[in-house]
Amino acid sequence: MSDHQNLLAEQRRALILDEVRRRGGVRVNELTRRLNVSDMTVRRDLDALARQGVVEKVHGGAVPVAEATAHEPGFEAKSALELAAKEDIARAAAGMAAQGGAIALAGGTTVFALARRLVDVPDLTVVTNSVRAADVFHSAQRAVTPTGPAARPGAATVVLTGGVRTPSDTLVGPVADAAIRSLHFDVLFIGVHGISTEAGLSTPNLAEAETNRNFVRAARRVVVLADHTKWGTVALSSFASLDEVDALVTDAGLPPVARREIAERLPELVVADGFGETAEL
Repeated sequence: MSDHQNLLAEQRRALILDEVRRRGGVRVNELTRRLNVSDMTVRRDLDALARQGVVEKVHGGAVPVAEATAHEPGFEAKSALELAAKEDIARAAAGMAAQGGAIALAGGTTVFALARRLVDVPDLTVVTNSVRAADVFHSAQRAVTPTGPAARPGAATVVLTGGVRTPSDTLVGPVADAAIRSLHFDVLFIGVHGISTEAGLSTPNLAEAETNRNFVRAARRVVVLADHTKWGTVALSSFASLDEVDALVTDAGLPPVARREIAERLPELVVADGFGETAEL
C-alpha cells in the first residue's frame, strides 16, 4: 500500500490544495494517479475544499479561488476556520513563552487561541494590539475566592497598545506603532494572512502591515503561528521576509514538500499534530 493511501483525509486535501495553488489548477484523473485513490475519493475531497472556499470546481478538476489580495475577513469569520489546527498550534507554541518573560502577541485568531493557553504562565508581561487577546487576560486577571474576587497571584501584566481597530479586532496605526517602537520583547508571536517564500509574511491591511513591521523589529525572537492553509497565500502587503522569522509553528496538514521548503529557509519549523505531540524539523 502506498504512503498516499495511508494519508488522513485532511492531509490528502492539503496536498491537493497545495497542488492547485502551485500549478493553478488540477484534473481529477491526475490526482487519482498521483494519490493512488479512487475517482470518487478525489471528487469528495474537491467538494470539501470547495465548501471551505479555497478551490473552485470546474469540469474535470479544480482551480484556485481568486481571492482579492486586499480583502480582510472579520475576526468571527476567521475564527470558524481550521479550529483543530489552531488549537494544535497554540498548544505547541505555549511552551515558547517563559515564566517572567516579556512577550508580544500580534492580532489573529491563532494568536487568540495561544493567549488562552498563556494565562497560567506566571509573571508574564504581555504587550498586544489584539483586543480579543487582551480580553482573555483581563477575564483571567481575578480569581474567585470564598470572600469574593481577588487578584490572581502571578497574573500577567498586560499592555494594550491602543490604535485604530481593524475588522479582525486588531489595533493599528500611528498610536500603536509609537507604543511598540519604544519597547523590546523576548518573543513575538504573530499570525499571518499569508506566508510564502517569495512574499514572506503578508496581510491585506496596509496599516496592520506597518504595525507588524514594528513588532518584528522590536522582538529578539519572531515566532509565526500559521495553519497549513496560509502557505502559498499572498496578501496585499508584505511586512517581513522569511529571513526575519526564527520559528514557524504550523499543523500536520502542511504537505511534505512545503515542510522541506520551509525547513531550508527557517532556523526552526514545529509541526503540531492532533495528539499533543510536535515534530521539530
